[in-house]
Amino acid sequence: MKRTSSAEYSERLKAYDKLVATNPEVQRKGATVPYTSVNGHMFSYLSKSGELALRLPADALQTFLEKYNTSLCKQYGVVQKEYAIVPNELLYKTQELKHFFDLSYGYVRSLKPKQAKRGKV
Repeated sequence: MKRTSSAEYSERLKAYDKLVATNPEVQRKGATVPYTSVNGHMFSYLSKSGELALRLPADALQTFLEKYNTSLCKQYGVVQKEYAIVPNELLYKTQELKHFFDLSYGYVRSLKPKQAKRGKV
């Protein structure tokens, strides 16, 4: 994984924020690792290296991987089987990427909500 300069990361974060803003039901969270989630399930995030990962249902994931010649996301040596890496060129094509972002959101909304973790007593 190539190291991203702070200027490049800043540009990618702006593009990610622009994408998130296309869906008024979604809010970006996270300070060090910006992400989106619904019902306790994360569905997109911008890694510290500046790669955008998008969680997709199996059929859309396969289509995305083939269409954009990309791969599954790998973080800390673990392959994330539902997350595709968004090619950098696509990150800046908000309208084209919006379709997959909305698919991701819809997919995660369909999952059973996660139970909130209880705080320590």
